[in-house]
Amino acid sequence: MEKSERIAGGIWGAIVGDALGVPVEFTSREERRRDPVTGMRGYGTHNQPPGTWSDDSSLLLCTVEQLAGHKYFPEWLGILFESWVDFGYMTPDGLVFDIGNTTSAAIARIKQGVAPEEAGGAGERDNGNGSLMRILPVALCYAGAPVEEMLATAHSVSSLTHRHPRSQMACGLYCLMVKALLEGKEPPNAYQYMIAQGQLHYAAPPFANEHRHFARLFSGNIAEMPETEIASSGYVVHTLEASIWCLLNSSSFEETVLKAVNLGDDTDTTGCLAGGIAGVYWAVNSIPAEWLGAIEGKEWLGDYIDPFVVWCGR
Repeated sequence: MEKSERIAGGIWGAIVGDALGVPVEFTSREERRRDPVTGMRGYGTHNQPPGTWSDDSSLLLCTVEQLAGHKYFPEWLGILFESWVDFGYMTPDGLVFDIGNTTSAAIARIKQGVAPEEAGGAGERDNGNGSLMRILPVALCYAGAPVEEMLATAHSVSSLTHRHPRSQMACGLYCLMVKALLEGKEPPNAYQYMIAQGQLHYAAPPFANEHRHFARLFSGNIAEMPETEIASSGYVVHTLEASIWCLLNSSSFEETVLKAVNLGDDTDTTGCLAGGIAGVYWAVNSIPAEWLGAIEGKEWLGDYIDPFVVWCGR
């Protein structure tokens, strides 16, 4: 399988997973059992047409634009985030209909002149999944770099909105999983790679102090846990666990993202994270054509995604 197909699959897979989850965000798991998502639907929670993607994909796409053909510039990425808030940049129709409190506060600080890497919330309660949801392009772009460089970049990109070590570590672990999948490792082997490299590179403070929060992932047994023990809230550790659990317990892109969305609660972000890693593993041709065809703005999105795929696949 071509590397470029996996890279494209990751970005498009994340957007598709996000769009599948938007109409049912904040609904319960019991509601999803009664009325499971089986394909692209619309309206619902945010009253948006089918194929509409949320802040997850918007900020992910801002990161795609900044990294395509360039090294990482936090100031430039901060400007793109400001443009998203102020002008609906990188949205389907110029409308920002969903933004997390931590992300909103951080971007406001950037607008006030705070250095982007100092803007993110660093408190215990600032560990939502708002940086994890947009970290995929970093993994795809830096997968061929030394692991230390990839993780340092992920930590910096996270810090624009989420500066707590737990959020940074979650972003780094997800990047390790993506790196292994991009290299063609099977999901169980990619998971074991993530554990081994994560324990190696997060052995020192401040990250060593966060290991207990990732104990279930580091156990190597997340796939064996029953669905009842997998949470799907907006907490960064829950989202990381849920997305990896969905991949490890599925045999196709479609199964992975539907499993993620039907967990309920923070459906768009769980779908986005699961869709990203599933798309990297099964590649872009695994994404159902009717789902891709329904994505709002699909034509112009290619103008940003295609150069990124070429740049990362070089």
